[in-house]
Amino acid sequence: MQISITTRHSDPTPAIEEYIQKKVDRFSRYFDQLSAVEIIVDHQKNEHLIECILSVEHSAPLVSHASSDDLYSAIDQCTDRAVRQLTDLKSKLRDNKHHPPTAGGEG
Repeated sequence: MQISITTRHSDPTPAIEEYIQKKVDRFSRYFDQLSAVEIIVDHQKNEHLIECILSVEHSAPLVSHASSDDLYSAIDQCTDRAVRQLTDLKSKLRDNKHHPPTAGGEG
């Protein structure tokens, strides 16, 4: 899994990069078909904006956003939303039940 961290309007500190790396490493526990993760950290006025783009094999990219006054809480919110999207995608792919169509079918 390739991880890229991009910052806008500020310089990343090693502590922030390490914190993001630690949070992103746990994505592989929830879904193992990730090919790349891109984290964009933006600082505008008094707000930190975080965007997480997950490239998943055989699926459209998953995108999550979060904003907060505190950088670490914005990172936590964004990664939690990404984990939720990954678990939803995994359960959708593993749903073996074939549901009949609800409308327009023969009845």
